[in-house]
Amino acid sequence: MCGIVGFYDKSKNKKETIKKMADLIEHRGPDSSGYYTNDNVALGFRRLSIIDLNEGHQPIYNEQKDKLIMFNGEIYNYKELKKDLSKKYKFKTNTDTEVILHGYEEYGKDILNKLRGMFAFIIYDTKEDKLFGARDFFGIKPLYYYQTEDEFIFGSEIKSFLAHPNFKKELNREMLEKYLTFQYSVGTDSFFKNVFKLTPGHYFIYENNELTIEKYYEVDFKPDNNKSLEEIEKGIKEVIDDSVKAHKVSDVEVGSFLSSGVDSSLIAALSKVDKTFTVGYQEKEYSEIDYAKDLSNKINVENIDKKITKEEYFKNFPQIQYYMDEPLADPAAISLYFVAKLASEHVKVSLSGEGADEIFGGYNIYHEPYSVSWYYKIPYPIRRFLGIIVYPIRHNRGFNFIYRRSRKLEDRYVGNAFMFEPVETKKILSYEMTNTTYKDITKPFYEKTKDYDDDNPETEDGSAVVFD
Repeated sequence: MCGIVGFYDKSKNKKETIKKMADLIEHRGPDSSGYYTNDNVALGFRRLSIIDLNEGHQPIYNEQKDKLIMFNGEIYNYKELKKDLSKKYKFKTNTDTEVILHGYEEYGKDILNKLRGMFAFIIYDTKEDKLFGARDFFGIKPLYYYQTEDEFIFGSEIKSFLAHPNFKKELNREMLEKYLTFQYSVGTDSFFKNVFKLTPGHYFIYENNELTIEKYYEVDFKPDNNKSLEEIEKGIKEVIDDSVKAHKVSDVEVGSFLSSGVDSSLIAALSKVDKTFTVGYQEKEYSEIDYAKDLSNKINVENIDKKITKEEYFKNFPQIQYYMDEPLADPAAISLYFVAKLASEHVKVSLSGEGADEIFGGYNIYHEPYSVSWYYKIPYPIRRFLGIIVYPIRHNRGFNFIYRRSRKLEDRYVGNAFMFEPVETKKILSYEMTNTTYKDITKPFYEKTKDYDDDNPETEDGSAVVFD
């Protein structure tokens, strides 16, 4: 990964400020740094070298030197794009970064729909004094911004803003309400006042002290019920094979995280990497090391493992929170930190199986509409009544199922991470809450998909859900 920082204002000492900002995210790019400043703009970059190790230093300029780019991520189809662009533009590097810049010159914002990869980047047009920034479709790469009447600050991590003298570090209490329900910082807001996330699949233009944000990508779900199971299986395999192949495009060695899950195991086997990385615990029932070593032996790959001690686990909490910028109530983040740290001692790039559980229904709860289809034969009013009865003990094993299945889809669209309901949150917080509920946040997404099949043929009232 790399790191981007920048700001637009009329302040002096821009060079000093932008360097301090970049230094705060040096961990994102320890290999090199780069800067650009003028009377209005300051841009900084920290690089982790992956492609074109010698010539890929940023910022990268176009031929006329009136546009420059700072880019965090990797574009997997950059060679194909470069082939077409080379007919018109002269390339100075072999990087995917320069492909984005010339692609922007050629196609404008439409280059975004031609990119395959993960990215967050900033392009500055020195003639028009205009900033153009974008984030990938799924939000793999982060991009935050801070906006007031006089300031526009942006970067890969919020902590970099702390070095700007005009940044006000204030708690956004409204986010605490959402956090207690969702377990993470949901939506475009953050735990800091006036600090926002650029939404995945969106771009921004900052010009004449005005910020414009537009969506360029929307997931389009169109079920194809005419395909056979064999055709679907073949299609999935082709997509996974192609994706793994694309993710291995690198000028450095690539490894793979490996747990006991089907997702990471499949990727480790298909990718044919030389090294896999696993972390576990001293308690065997909570450790996946033995399984990972067994699989690694089967696919003839070296497995590098580490057992996390109790002391290490708790000692690293502050450091992990520092890197995350905002709270995340998922203990998996702890293990992910340790496995990433372990991998970083051997490789610069590592594959993982993140997201597969959601796509392929990897948890038992996703199978409930089928495995307990008999329950949906009970009339909904009765199920609703049972849910009211078990409400006080709904967090206990077994009773949670009865409570979940007593609610309709629009009420449960918040997902599996749902923790505290509004009435519970109100008891926890010592100040008056806003009138916003979790339904206000989930409703726009529910409205887009409410007419789709909920994958439960036994019910017609919408109470079952596979969107958890």
